[in-house]
Amino acid sequence: MTISRRLLAGLLLTIFPLLPSAAAAQNFPAKPIKLIVPFPAGGPNDIIARVIGQRMSELSGQPVLIDNRGGQGGVLGTDAVSKAPPDGYTIAISSAGALAISPSMERVAYDTATDLAPVTLVATVPEMLVVATDVEAKNVSELIALAKAQPGKLNFASSGPGSLPHLAGELFKLTAKIDIVHVPYRGAAPAVNDLLGQQVQMTFLDLPVLLPQVKAGALKPIAIGSAMRSPTARDVPTLSEAGFPDLRVENWYGMVAPKGTPKEIVTALHGLATKAMADPAVKEKLAAQGATLVGDEPDHFRAFIADETKKWAKVIKDAGVETAK
Repeated sequence: MTISRRLLAGLLLTIFPLLPSAAAAQNFPAKPIKLIVPFPAGGPNDIIARVIGQRMSELSGQPVLIDNRGGQGGVLGTDAVSKAPPDGYTIAISSAGALAISPSMERVAYDTATDLAPVTLVATVPEMLVVATDVEAKNVSELIALAKAQPGKLNFASSGPGSLPHLAGELFKLTAKIDIVHVPYRGAAPAVNDLLGQQVQMTFLDLPVLLPQVKAGALKPIAIGSAMRSPTARDVPTLSEAGFPDLRVENWYGMVAPKGTPKEIVTALHGLATKAMADPAVKEKLAAQGATLVGDEPDHFRAFIADETKKWAKVIKDAGVETAK
């Protein structure tokens, strides 16, 4: 065989394995997509996934089937997608907790960096800091002054140990140099109930969870953790405006696929998801939930997850949060 024929043969051997995945990407999706939501129906993660999934279905002509797999703060559903066939037909919209926090808090069966293929950061939802109506503070500075005057006397509720609301409270403690006591609950609802009953004094929780009580005057809003004020709570200042520019506390939700999913399929999923997110009706529905749609590139989302993982791992360490690792 001549050198030129050998080169041609080598080139063909390189190209041919790529043809099936390229052809699959051109026809993708050719059957229903299973979209795992690692939380029960009705919560922010579920609402975001259903709105995005419905529009993806309309755009692709294929059903996008929601599969709620709650458990272990989103870990079980995220683990399920990490072990699914890498063909793009089983994906997930998972949360900051399962993707960036839980791996530092407990033993999980997946490695976010190596067992998942990031598709896109879908949305961010700010955490809102609120206090019970009997707390004599109307803003961040007054709340910090109150906490410093009564070290160890004020409690902050969370939706559970190692949850984003828990770590948001710990970051607030570290940044403001105050002594407040963590009181964990099994979810947001019981935490809010005890806050309404003035059994605890404050909490950080997702904006949509707290907004109805804030609008009803049953809880006092102090600040939100996003860079900009929320359109659904324009009168509530950001923590940055209150003098804490580094105190960013936002929940976020991102689309991931199993490791080994061909790049062409990831690109196709990214295009479908971001096109759905660009729809004005989708934006309007999710804005009403306090969510800001993002739609970044897979590589950017991968770097974002890495940054968030480092950020919360440092908070866990600096605050001395007990882990199960």
